[in-house]
Amino acid sequence: MNQHVSAGVADPVRVQPAGLEDVVRLVGLKRRFGATAALDGVSLTVKKGEILGIIGRSGAGKSTLIRCLNGLERPDSGEVFIEGREIGRLGERELQPLRRRIGMVFQHFNLLSAKTVEDNVALPLKIEGRPRVERMARAAELLQLVGLSEKARAYPASLSGGQKQRVGIARALAARPALLLSDEATSALDPETTRSILALLKDINSRLGLTILLITHEMEVIRSIADRVAVIDAGRIVEEGAVWQVFADPKSEITRSLLGGIRPQLPPEIASRLVPGEGAETILRIDVAGEAARGALLSDLAAAVPGQFRLVHGGVDHVQGQPVGTLFLAVAGAEAAHLAQVTTFLKERDARVEVLGHVAGPV
Repeated sequence: MNQHVSAGVADPVRVQPAGLEDVVRLVGLKRRFGATAALDGVSLTVKKGEILGIIGRSGAGKSTLIRCLNGLERPDSGEVFIEGREIGRLGERELQPLRRRIGMVFQHFNLLSAKTVEDNVALPLKIEGRPRVERMARAAELLQLVGLSEKARAYPASLSGGQKQRVGIARALAARPALLLSDEATSALDPETTRSILALLKDINSRLGLTILLITHEMEVIRSIADRVAVIDAGRIVEEGAVWQVFADPKSEITRSLLGGIRPQLPPEIASRLVPGEGAETILRIDVAGEAARGALLSDLAAAVPGQFRLVHGGVDHVQGQPVGTLFLAVAGAEAAHLAQVTTFLKERDARVEVLGHVAGPV
């Protein structure tokens, strides 16, 4: 926990400058458990109305980060600002109203089995001391928002997993939070239900202007609804940026690994034939995005550079409305001068080019 020293006067709660649009701002956050650095200098912002995805493998620091955000974990050093207020020095009583500004959606729903759906949704307002009439009116409004009005008097045991998560989302919105934390909210759901829950979160973000921070280990979740992504590994943010840009040109090895399941990869039957040195054909990986992916890149290459070129795998997808492509190109021959011409042409058009190897005959 941070210690702020002020000669002769009590140290006031720190507030970031007025006018900033950051709902969350983390500055140099560190947290250790024994010899393990769960967080190792994390700095991050979440702007008002945006969806930020934080992705990493198990043990990367995601859970510790989210616990620091809602005040359940105290950092060893660094600062956590929520809506401009630094929470590191707040006591439990001072944290309670702040926590009401943060809604939580959990992986395993955390619904109370003995309470009806509407009572589950209204629970945060009951804890807050709101009258029952107000609680029930708010619950009805939120159940309509998540498409479960007809389940108001039902009990959680009668609901499907997707319905339970919709109740969890409605409950998280009951106190009109400024920030929604989604902690692996779709990990326990099947793919079709996952898509419907992600569409609901995106709709809520759009309708309410609600800021959402997604914690996940699934890159497909990030791709579906996030505006920006931060990749965490061993307690550090190793990469951050607009989702389409990170998908198009991942800088870190961990990001490339996480993207491996949804970005085109060289088919195993071709990859198994790759050898270093020389061969009848050279296999190139070409990554393009934005304007570079909109043009006639390969036909322009064929017109500008002599030689034979074949597209053996890949294609162009769209992420956040931007084209993002990965193409695997077979170039006849392996002469250094010819390859230099090809790669120079492609790089001048903002493509990222990697020589994967050579094959003895056509693939």
